[in-house]
Amino acid sequence: MSTIFTKIINGEIPTDTVYKDDQVTAFRDINPQAPVHVLIVPNKEIPTVNDIRPEDEQLIGHMFTVAKNIAQQEGVAQNGYRLLINVNRDGGQEVFHLHMHLFGGCRLGPMLPRK
Repeated sequence: MSTIFTKIINGEIPTDTVYKDDQVTAFRDINPQAPVHVLIVPNKEIPTVNDIRPEDEQLIGHMFTVAKNIAQQEGVAQNGYRLLINVNRDGGQEVFHLHMHLFGGCRLGPMLPRK
């Protein structure tokens, strides 16, 4: 069963694509939580971080390289940005197709309350 992200990757659902190659697709989140909010998704369906296999290591590294390049392209690299990957329901994952959020364009503050 295809995820909504697979449908976006395949062009079945229109989106504001920021970057695409044979390994990953990056597009703007439809409900942005920051001025810059881009999702970076492997074109290969991997449900969660827990499902990454040794043969996926190059792909996962490529996601970070793409994130760095998008941050530069979007003008947030200098001041800073956040990369976030949620894992499973308690981790906040809603779509079970591995994806990395890139947030930037404002001061983001702490992710969790400081103790």
